[in-house]
Amino acid sequence: MIRITNNAGKLMNIGFTRNVSCTTKLSIDQRWREEKGLPANPNAYGPLSNLPDYTYLDGRATPMGSNQRKRIVKQQEIAAKIVTLNKELDMAKQRFQHLKQNEQEDRQKVMQAKLKPKGKLLLTKQAK
Repeated sequence: MIRITNNAGKLMNIGFTRNVSCTTKLSIDQRWREEKGLPANPNAYGPLSNLPDYTYLDGRATPMGSNQRKRIVKQQEIAAKIVTLNKELDMAKQRFQHLKQNEQEDRQKVMQAKLKPKGKLLLTKQAK
């Protein structure tokens, strides 16, 4: 049988307790990054992620890394989508202007048809 004394129990409790921190975790200071014009995520873009890992001393081009190639392809897809959406927006603006102009012309035609001279004015105009 094991006999635990009061002091041994206290020592065991001290040894098995956890230290819990109540301080806030240190994270990236977003306001500072915005003020400096930096991206929210420091690994999103920049020389460490966009430039090659090494260069040849004789000036040869270094091959692209797999992630760099993926980023370039993704950026090209985004640029192509922006161009197509911009064209669609321009077409929608032109269509809206064209419809507005047609509606204006239709109103003018209706107003011209409604406002006709009546009575003596009609007879005098027909005589001329």
